[in-house]
Amino acid sequence: MDHQELRRRFAMLTTAHLADACIRAQVPVRCAPALMHAVVPGSRLAGGVSPARHVGSVDVFLEALEGTAPGDVLVVDNGGRLDEACVGDLVVLETQAAGLAGIVIWGLHRDTADIRAIGLPVFSLGAIPTGPQRLDVRPHDALESAAVGDWTVGRADVVLGDDDGVLFVPATRAGDVCTLAETIRDTERRQAERIRAGVSLRSQVQFATYLAQRQQTPSLSFRDHLRAVGGAIEE
Repeated sequence: MDHQELRRRFAMLTTAHLADACIRAQVPVRCAPALMHAVVPGSRLAGGVSPARHVGSVDVFLEALEGTAPGDVLVVDNGGRLDEACVGDLVVLETQAAGLAGIVIWGLHRDTADIRAIGLPVFSLGAIPTGPQRLDVRPHDALESAAVGDWTVGRADVVLGDDDGVLFVPATRAGDVCTLAETIRDTERRQAERIRAGVSLRSQVQFATYLAQRQQTPSLSFRDHLRAVGGAIEE
């Protein structure tokens, strides 16, 4: 699935839908830590991962942009550091000019007001005024992978972000995950419409039946029951 198709389908989904779909598809749910959020609330991004591991200088980002394709997302690994910003307005402007879809930073940014004015979706752990005061040895594979929390991602992955956070999915599974996510979304919408019409969620998912069956089979999980009756609340 190309970037344009990914963005088109994600525009009608949320990362929550996709995370549930990953569970159903038995794809590891790789979420950035909960502190990762958009500099501008309401921002959304979707694209292939272009990784860059920061060691104190912006040159690694400029080099990463040399090898990107329009629609990619620059994924910056600064080790989750909270003592320095590694991305500012000039990097964001350059990334936008290169045609990328946005930036995800496992670390901090600065120049918040300017970044908001630029309008490119940027997700980070927060802001701090100071830039790096160090220059470490750059690893040989600095443009091959990036860590974001517990996960290591690379060019074989796509990244999706919205108000719920950031999620990584293998590019080869993105189509399947989106299809499942669309099914989950549609089921949840139908359930929500029925709740508004006066039909409780408990009755929709036959919760009394589940409680009775669990008395007979204590190992029966609510997720198994939901799949049997066609509901969607959790995966």
